[in-house]
Amino acid sequence: MRPNASPTDLRALLERARGRSVLVVGDLMLDHFVIGRVDRISPEAPVPVVQFDQENYRLGGAANVANNVAALGGRVEMAGVVGNDAEGARLAADLRAAGIGIGGVVADKSRCTTRKLRVVTTRNQQVARIDYECDSPVDAEIEAALGKRIREAAAHADVVVISDYQKGAVTKGTAQAAIEAAAARGIPSLVDPKVPNIDYYAGAALITPNHLEAEAVTLQRIRSAEEARAAAQQFRERARCHGVLITRGEHGMWLLAADGEFDLPAEAREVSDVTGAGDTVIAAMALGLAAGGSLRDAARLANRAAGLAVARFGPVAITAEELAAAL
Repeated sequence: MRPNASPTDLRALLERARGRSVLVVGDLMLDHFVIGRVDRISPEAPVPVVQFDQENYRLGGAANVANNVAALGGRVEMAGVVGNDAEGARLAADLRAAGIGIGGVVADKSRCTTRKLRVVTTRNQQVARIDYECDSPVDAEIEAALGKRIREAAAHADVVVISDYQKGAVTKGTAQAAIEAAAARGIPSLVDPKVPNIDYYAGAALITPNHLEAEAVTLQRIRSAEEARAAAQQFRERARCHGVLITRGEHGMWLLAADGEFDLPAEAREVSDVTGAGDTVIAAMALGLAAGGSLRDAARLANRAAGLAVARFGPVAITAEELAAAL
């Protein structure tokens, strides 16, 4: 068994990742935060009154994966669906501003752009969330258009990522278009899954369920490394993929790869918010593999990146400089 890569080796892997090309396929979202102070309870109902202070927008869902790849130094092309609306225009503009290609993004006039509006206090306590979304699968015409753009973009990629938030862009057709295009070029395909869509991902190089998703697919409890090991093996058989990375929160990660099984302890020193941590994991994994790293070393890089992400509030993009400093 090959020994762990040293911090120097991981820094070299991160440096080699600069400029590598990643195609991200999935559900694009806009995260909208309305932030204010809470000083009293409403006389109309037992709810807090939020005194507005500021609002901001962040790239969410698959767009957050792409944003993390770009921040870590990779080149990114995005493939997904937005509505023909103001939120879709904002999302496209924000992607371009982050240096992310949007040639694979299809506008669907029959649906709205997914937006999650969170009302949050100045102390980062979430008061409420309002979801604007259409989560039904895209129709056959949009699916065909998206599949065509996926195949075109995959021709120039070093790795393909599917980020499934079950908002309709990832269908069996689009998932298989991405996985088959990657296989045809001999490049890895990675999937951040949703349990109801487990049959969409056959043939993927790696699937990255969290422990709850792995439990749901395998019908096994995961409370120990040995249980994670058994669940990963069963998950691989059920999903018909080649490798599995189970993220286990404060217990770290369990990796089932072709060259062995590895228990990776958690890297987080403090936890503020786990929102978007899975996006950071798969982004760093993708770049590690694109740079020629093994699954084990890519997972160690991703584990360290996730430790940085959970220390902040909301979905964030960890930069290459921040990750290098933490290695």
